[in-house]
Amino acid sequence: MAQRNDEITESVRRERTRLWAFIRKRIADPSEAEDILQDVLFEFVEAYHLPEPIEQVGAWLFRVARNRIIDRFRKKKEVLIADWLGDEADDYWLDDLLPPVDGPETAYTREILLQELQDALNELPQEQRDVFVAHELQGRSFEELAIETGVKLSTLLSRKRYAVIHLRKRLHTIYQEFLEEN
Repeated sequence: MAQRNDEITESVRRERTRLWAFIRKRIADPSEAEDILQDVLFEFVEAYHLPEPIEQVGAWLFRVARNRIIDRFRKKKEVLIADWLGDEADDYWLDDLLPPVDGPETAYTREILLQELQDALNELPQEQRDVFVAHELQGRSFEELAIETGVKLSTLLSRKRYAVIHLRKRLHTIYQEFLEEN
């Protein structure tokens, strides 16, 4: 048992720094990254005491870390468009882009379009989503965002560009279907 504990300690000492860097590269929030690291290390200790030995410890740790990161993104709370728009959602430009509700069919189409947009926005990395939402949905200027966040204007523009590229790709099919129906 003492030998196994020494092997665990040595493996953790050897892999911890690389594992931490791997997780931090993918998770911006340090406390969330630390939680994932602790989960991975706990799972490693538990698995190491099983009868079946872990042959390639480094590869095993990184695979488990990748899986925990994916799990976190899947569990991430989705934010609703209405939450971003606030009380002025009814008069906002997004209303002008969607078909007017003049019956059950258009109400359904509008609901589908909004849900697709919602899903696409929630797929974006947090930094890209925040810039897109602030600029496009809340009507805030890049200058205002740069001052408020301390992030360079060029970085904000780049984040929004990546968001727009993702949204275009993601929403292209439903947009084409919508055009064909009308």
